[in-house]
Amino acid sequence: MGFLDSLLGRSKPVKPDLDRLFGLSTAAVTLEAATGFTPTGLGSVSFRAAEGGAFARLQKDVQELLDADQGPRVEISEDSYGYTWILARHEPSELPDLVTDLHAVNSTLETSGFGPHLLCSLAGFTGPDGRRLGLVYLYKRGTFYPFAPLPGDRRDNALELQVRGAVGADLPFEDDLGRWFPVWGAPGL
Repeated sequence: MGFLDSLLGRSKPVKPDLDRLFGLSTAAVTLEAATGFTPTGLGSVSFRAAEGGAFARLQKDVQELLDADQGPRVEISEDSYGYTWILARHEPSELPDLVTDLHAVNSTLETSGFGPHLLCSLAGFTGPDGRRLGLVYLYKRGTFYPFAPLPGDRRDNALELQVRGAVGADLPFEDDLGRWFPVWGAPGL
């Protein structure tokens, strides 16, 4: 960052650290102890699909990579905003395996030059009362935030703040609450 950038208030974007995803395993233990929320075994990666054959081949390769183990096949879907979601499934007790799959998808897209197309990754959790929760990793910010949807496109802000307080020492949380955007209907949530 140069002198002019600092004078004009521009900052250098944070470089994503995909290894932070592995912190989800530790955070899940803390989350369960503090709030009773447990992993669902579902997680997903969201990205903006690029046009062209190279990206289509890469997407096919990612799906084959995740389907290579004998577990359930991954699902690919597109949301109403035009983002593609890759949903991975594991047994709820296999959160480290799910996190490894999410990391593999992100890493593959990043090393193939499609890092700027990545939006977020999430891991799903459920509470003892059936409430849903997602811990969302913002690729471009290198931070996490909780998302707790309620019926009717509403969110449980109190739960989100409670989760940040509970696992804030385990994961780097997004300080700007305005960046805690809702991921309505995200696969895995």
